[in-house]
Amino acid sequence: MSKPFRFGLQAYAPASGKDWRDLARKAEDMGFSSFHLADHVIGPGPALSATGHPVQTVAAIPAMAVAAEATNTIKIGCRVLCVDYRNPVMLAKEVATLDFFSEGRLELGLGAGWLQNEYEAMGIPFDRAGVRLDRMEEVIGLLRASFAEGELNIDGTHVHAVGFEAVPKPVRVPPLMIGGGAKRVLTIAGREADIVSLNFDNSSGKLGPAGIGSSTAELTMQKIGWVKEGAGARFDQIEIEIAAYFTIVTPDGDGTRAKMAPMFGMTPEVLADHPNALIGSIDEICDRIVERREKFGISYVSFGASVIDAVAPVIDRLAGK
Repeated sequence: MSKPFRFGLQAYAPASGKDWRDLARKAEDMGFSSFHLADHVIGPGPALSATGHPVQTVAAIPAMAVAAEATNTIKIGCRVLCVDYRNPVMLAKEVATLDFFSEGRLELGLGAGWLQNEYEAMGIPFDRAGVRLDRMEEVIGLLRASFAEGELNIDGTHVHAVGFEAVPKPVRVPPLMIGGGAKRVLTIAGREADIVSLNFDNSSGKLGPAGIGSSTAELTMQKIGWVKEGAGARFDQIEIEIAAYFTIVTPDGDGTRAKMAPMFGMTPEVLADHPNALIGSIDEICDRIVERREKFGISYVSFGASVIDAVAPVIDRLAGK
């Protein structure tokens, strides 16, 4: 049986604190199930320009707290928190505190990190992918132990938490989202996560056509296979999420795709089927979302804040269906 549709909203750069609060409330009022940002730190300059990534103005943890305080029911989260950017014990305390104050509304997203220039600009060692994934696995273990009762006694390669009990406890164990686009991270996600966030394979350490090309319909099916490999019998319990990075509501879907496709080194037909692209009329976009749930099992779609008004009819038509 297909899971009901959920829709998230992701924002990067609020013009002011009031705008941030208003956007979170608007998302809640419109029927979005979650309000997310990402976890990026550096501002404008050559280090960021080299990554191809947009500016994220605000820090993830306090921005999540502000959004939680401004709303009542919507889930608050991050797609996704980079485990390398914080001491693991501090990360566990911060996310438990967010869930505590939001009365159980945290959606906990984790990733192993990928934006190499950001690491280098901040002076954080950019270890090879295998090491970063090992660290993420240890952090997952710490989080689970911290949310449970009892004294911590973890002395791993990357995580040390010995001789104390973690406080506060979350209101309930937050659902865990793990995001990524390569085989090992998606296998881990299948084994560990409640929500698997399908992303580009960003092993190049920056955004670009190669990453976008790693998430065509054909390659997304391969990614679903990796998730299944990790999940085994629990696959049907997992929610599959994806970001519709390329969302354009237009009566001329064919013409728009014909103009955009060459920028990504693909044909308009491949772009039409690309799971991160929703381009066309409201009817066409809704049909694509339904088709992708049947084909890939994707029932959770996140939109950027810039298209919040344009996709309102999609949310009205499909949320919870």
